Amino acid sequence: MRTYADYLTGVFHPEGYHGHRRDRNFFEGWYVKLVSADQQHRWAIIPGVFMGPQAGLADNQAFVQVLDGTNGKAWFHEFDFRCFKADAQRFFVDVADNHFDASGLALNLPGIRGTISFTSPLDPWPVTPASPGIMGWYGAVPFMECFHGIVSFGHSLAGSLEIDGKLVNFDGGRGYIEKDWGRAFPAGYVWMQSNHFREHADASFIGSVAIIPWMGSAFRGFILGLKHSDHLFKWTTYNRTSEQQLEITDAHVVWRLSGPDGLLQVTADRKSGGLLKAPMRTEMHKRVEETMVSSIKVEHYDASGKLLFSDIGDSAALEVFGDIDRL
Repeated sequence: MRTYADYLTGVFHPEGYHGHRRDRNFFEGWYVKLVSADQQHRWAIIPGVFMGPQAGLADNQAFVQVLDGTNGKAWFHEFDFRCFKADAQRFFVDVADNHFDASGLALNLPGIRGTISFTSPLDPWPVTPASPGIMGWYGAVPFMECFHGIVSFGHSLAGSLEIDGKLVNFDGGRGYIEKDWGRAFPAGYVWMQSNHFREHADASFIGSVAIIPWMGSAFRGFILGLKHSDHLFKWTTYNRTSEQQLEITDAHVVWRLSGPDGLLQVTADRKSGGLLKAPMRTEMHKRVEETMVSSIKVEHYDASGKLLFSDIGDSAALEVFGDIDRL
C-alpha cells in the first residue's frame, strides 16, 4: 500500500517513478524525443508500465514504444513486468536491456539499438512547494486521473542508433522528455510540443488541453509553457489565464490565450503520423495518430501589445484525440 511518504516523494519528484507499492489500475510512461541535428531523423522512445484492474502480474506489463516520426511507423515492444525497474526520486528507468536516465539512453530492441548521451543538463519545469511542476497545485491532488510532468524542455545529444542495419547519427541533435502517470489518459485532449524554433535555438514550447474528471463532474484544463529569453512564461488553468479562442479543424489547431504573462497566439498545422498505444482503464489501447512533422507558429505579446517572441517551431509533435467537441 502506498504511504504518505510515497505520496510526497511523487509530488516533489514528477520525473521519478510513482508506481512503487501499486499493483493495479496504474500506468506510467516517459516520452523521450530524439531529433538529429539536420532534423531528418525524429524518434520518440517511450518506456513505461501498465497495471490492469486486477491485482497481480497477470494484467501487468512493461513496454517500450518506438515511433519513427519521419514516416509514422510505430512499434510496441512488450516485456514481463518483472523486467521493469525505476527510481522514485530521479529519472532512472530500466526495461530489460533498455536503460534511460539523466545521462542518456541505451537501446537493445528489435531493429533499433545503440547509445545516446545527453551532453547538456536536463531542463525540467520548476518544482516548488506551492507549484510542484507543470500541473501547479493540481499536481498535489491525489485523485487526479492523469498526471503530467516535464523532465526536460531541451538538451543536446550525442551518439548514434543502428536502425534496421543503418547507423543514424544524433551528434549535435536536440532532445526533449516529458511523462504521464495515473489511471488513464483523458477522454479528449490536444497536446503539442516543439523545441526546434527557426530563429531562437534555445526556445521550447509545450501546450495541452484536456477533459479533466473532477469530483463527479469534469472541466477543461489547459497548460502552456513557453521558454525564451531565459524565462519560462506560463498560461494555465491555475494562474488566472483565460482562453479567447480554441479552434480545431482537420488542418490546424488555433489557440489564443491571455494571462499574467501576456497574450499567446498559437497556430499548429496538423499532419499525418503514427498510431501509439495509450493507457485506458482496462488495457493499452490504440489511440489517434501522433505526428512529429508538424510546425507550430508561436507569438507572445506583453500586456501593452508589444511583441516579445514570434517564431515557428519545426519537428513539432502533435496529438488530437477523443471527444474534441467537449474541448
